[in-house]
Amino acid sequence: MKEPIKSIRGREILDSRGNPTIEVEIELNSGIIGFESVPSGASTGTHEAVELRDKDSKRFGRKGVLNAVRNINSIIGPALQGKDITAQKELDELMCELDGTQNKGKLGANAICGVSMAIARTASKACGVHLYEYLADSNTIKIPVPMINVINGGVHTLMQGPDFQEYMIVPYGAKNVREALRWASETYHTLKKILRDRGLSISVADEGGFVPTINSNEEPIELIINAIEKAGYSPGKQIGISLDIAASCFFIKSKYRLRIENEELIAEEMIELYQNLVRKYPIISIEDGLAEDDWAGWRKLNKKIGNHIELVGDDLFVTNVERIKRGIKRKAANSVLIKINQVGTITETIEAINLAKKNNWGFVVSHRSGETVSSFISDFTVAMGGGRLKTGAPCRGERVEKYNRLMRIEEQLGEKAVYAGRNSFLTAFGEQ
Repeated sequence: MKEPIKSIRGREILDSRGNPTIEVEIELNSGIIGFESVPSGASTGTHEAVELRDKDSKRFGRKGVLNAVRNINSIIGPALQGKDITAQKELDELMCELDGTQNKGKLGANAICGVSMAIARTASKACGVHLYEYLADSNTIKIPVPMINVINGGVHTLMQGPDFQEYMIVPYGAKNVREALRWASETYHTLKKILRDRGLSISVADEGGFVPTINSNEEPIELIINAIEKAGYSPGKQIGISLDIAASCFFIKSKYRLRIENEELIAEEMIELYQNLVRKYPIISIEDGLAEDDWAGWRKLNKKIGNHIELVGDDLFVTNVERIKRGIKRKAANSVLIKINQVGTITETIEAINLAKKNNWGFVVSHRSGETVSSFISDFTVAMGGGRLKTGAPCRGERVEKYNRLMRIEEQLGEKAVYAGRNSFLTAFGEQ
C-alpha cells in the first residue's frame, strides 16, 4: 500500500554546539508525521559533500542554514509531494537529480540528508515498525560494540589537549550492550577521578571526552589503561582502545606537525610511531592515521600494521563509493568510517556499506561532533549489521541518547539480540 507524501518542511534548529542545523518534518496524506535532524562535523574532510551555510555575517557567525531550509521548502518538498514515502531509493535519486552536482553543492548535502533521513523515519512509522526493522535485511541485525570517546584532542578542543582527536575505549568483552555501557561508564568515571586526583582538567569537549593538559600524545593511553584497571577490568581482554588521529588536521606542508612533542614527522615516521603504540598497548583500531590524500602513506601503513588492527579511513573515504573503490584497489586501508551526512542520502550510505562488506572490509558507523538528540544512527547501525558504533562519551545528552537507544533495541529483540563483541573487529582481516 502506497503512503503518499503530503508535505515536507525544513526548519533551522540548534545542534549540540549551539550552531544552526536542519530539522525536517514530513507529513503523509494519512496524517502520519515523522521528524529527523542533521548533525554537523568539525574536522570535516575536504572531499565531503557540501554542507550549505548562508555565510551571512549578521547571523550565527556566518553559519546559518536558511538557504538550505529554503531549498527544502521550495524545491525538494514540492518535487517529492505525492510520492510514496517507502520508495527511499527513488526519492534519494530524485533529490540528487534536483541538485545536479557531484558534491550536492547546489541544494546542500545537509538539506538532502535531512530529507533522506526523515523519509526513512516516516516510512518506518507508516509501516508500523521500528526504524531498525524497516531498514534491515532480517539476517543482518546485530547490536554494535560502542566505541566510546573518553579523552578528546585536536580541533574538538581548539588544540588545547592532545594532537590526536579521540581516545576511545571499546568494551568488546561484554556479554551485551547493557553490560558494555556499564563497563564504559564505570571506566569513564574512574578516569575522571584519576584526572582530578592528579590536578588535571575534567572539563569535557564537544563529544564528552575529557581534555587534560598532557605532555605527550601517548600519555592519554596510559591514563586510560590505568582507568580500565582501576575500574576492575582487563585491558585488551575485556576493554580495548581505539584512536582517531584525524591526521589531516595537523598535516602541513607535507609534514605531520605534533604540537605536544614539538616534532615534524614524515609519513614513515608516523607509521613507526603507530607500530610502537600497537606493540605496547591493546589498540584495536586506528582511524585517519595519515592525511586524507596521502595515498602512498596509507598503503605503507596498511602493509605494516593492517594485519594486526583495523585501519579506518574517514577523511580518506568520506563515505564515498568511488573513493572507497580507490582505497580497495590500492590496499590503502581495511575499514571505512560511515557518516550519513558526508555523502548525503541513506541510499548512497548503504551502497558504501555494501561495498565494504563485499570486499571483507570493516565499517564503523559514526556520529559527528555537532550532534542532535536523534538516535537515527543507533537504529541504522543495528539494521546494517554494523559491529561498531562510534558516538561519543557516556556524557552529554545527544551522545547518551544513542547509547540508550541501543539498550532499548536490545531489550526489544530479547533472545534475538546478538552483541557483536570482539569478533566484529576481526572480520576486516577475513577471520571469524
